[in-house]
Formats: sequence, structure tokens, C-alpha cells
Amino acid sequence: MERVIDKVALVTGGARGIGAAVAARLHGEGARVVIGDVLDGEGEETAQRIGSGTVYVHLDVTSPQDWQHAVDAAVGTFGGLDILVNNAGIADFAPIEEYTLERWNTVIAVNLTGTFNGIKAAIPALKQSRGGSIVNISSVAGMRGYEQLPAYTASKFGVRGLTKSAALDLGPHRIRVNSVHPGVISTPMTAGIAVDMSHVALGRIGHPGEVADLVLYLASDESSFVTGAEFVIDGGDTAGTVTRPAP
Repeated sequence: MERVIDKVALVTGGARGIGAAVAARLHGEGARVVIGDVLDGEGEETAQRIGSGTVYVHLDVTSPQDWQHAVDAAVGTFGGLDILVNNAGIADFAPIEEYTLERWNTVIAVNLTGTFNGIKAAIPALKQSRGGSIVNISSVAGMRGYEQLPAYTASKFGVRGLTKSAALDLGPHRIRVNSVHPGVISTPMTAGIAVDMSHVALGRIGHPGEVADLVLYLASDESSFVTGAEFVIDGGDTAGTVTRPAP
């Protein structure tokens, strides 16, 4: 299938995990893809693995200059920009009484301000394309609180709100903006973290490809009347608690 044929996408945090899965899925459906990340070695390898029509650029999402370089790479290499996926993010665990301002600022800078920077940088190119789709990867932590994740939770709530505000501002330009809220997904970020999913309806963690399928829908014209919305993909985690029968 060619659900995003002839479209150009920029995916941040695309070297591995959800970002790499999104880049591969969009490419497989006809898009040309710019992968942005700070993990240069892994990013180059991912671009090579995906194949022709994919390029890697170094992109620190806290840097407006890096963002401009990435957008210029999309326009200069592939002729425009139609899809932006703000996926780059970090987490830092500690109770709030132990959380330093420095740690707080670092997480907010990447997860929230980085998303803001990306939207700002992409707008001119998306306008030139006469529309487009911005997909912001938030989290179920943007829907409810989590202990020992004050900055991460705040940043993901912020991405959810920013998405709605940007959707209102950019709708007249036919630029759609939506947020995706994954639950626990098997990625390098969650590796080594013991997670009990027995209380979750589907009883398992998710896979990056499942998130990529949702992003593909939002990036494609199939979602042409969808903007300012939030899409939870968590196996039923936020729906409630399942009590499993005793063995």
C-alpha cells in the first residue's frame, strides 16, 4: 500500500525505538523520510537499514538551529515537508522532593520545548505544502500522574495541551495537529524496567510497530478531518484495572 505516497516526513528521536519504527512504517507506505536524533551512529544505521529515500540529520530538539537544518534538509533533499513527528523524549525518575531544578529543566527542554521548537520550525514548509500533519508523541503520563516522574509527567501533559492550541492556530492553514499517548512500549527507554501488566486489559506491553501504525493513520489523508485530538494506545491501561482470576 502507499498511504503516504509522495509525502515527506521528519521524525525526531528516529534512531531507535518508536521513532525508528515510525520512520520505517512511513517509508514503507511511500514517504521519503528525514530521521533526526542525537545518536548519530544509530541514526545513520537506521537510515541505511530503511533504505533509499531516507536520510539522517543530527538534531538536538532543544536547538532551533538544528531544527532549521533538519527542515532545510527535508526541503532541499526531497522538495518539501508534509509530516512532522515529534517523538524525541527523555525520562528521569526521582521523587519530587529530591528533584533538582536542573533535572526538571533538562526534561522540559527536550520533551516540551523541543516539541514547540519543532512545530515552529516546520510551519513555513508545511504551509508551502498547502497543509500537512503534525503528530506529537506524548504518553499516558499526559493523561494521568505517575509517582517519581514529575518533570516527565508535566512535560507530557504540556505536549497534550500544546497540541490542542497549535491545532486551533494552524487549522486555517490545513495543518492538522494531534497527540499520541502510548502506554508501556518495548523500547530502549523501558528496557530493564520491571513492569507488571497483569492489571491491564490486554495483559502485555506494546510494540513500537503498533504505535507506528497509529502514527501512520494520523500522518495520512485518511485522518483528514482529525485535528486537536488525543489517541491513547496503552492496551487498556487507562481504562481501568483488570482483576485476573487466581491460578
